[in-house]
Amino acid sequence: MSRSRRKTNICGLTMAATEKADKQKANRAERHKVKSAMALNREIEVLPAKREVSNVWAMAKDGKTYFDASKNPKLMRK
Repeated sequence: MSRSRRKTNICGLTMAATEKADKQKANRAERHKVKSAMALNREIEVLPAKREVSNVWAMAKDGKTYFDASKNPKLMRK
């Protein structure tokens, strides 16, 4: 795929390639909290959400932003 290019000029704010490990930690913590809440009360109506367990801003990437493709043509490559 030597001619593979991005269609949109957007990329992550930091140099972290992925947030996979952070997302795995957050999902494990959420599952643990849900299981413990279910063990205490089987009739529970509202379960804990992932946002209650993890902090999105503490993950490896802080989001995405647009960049100028004419100034940074190398960033358009995949």
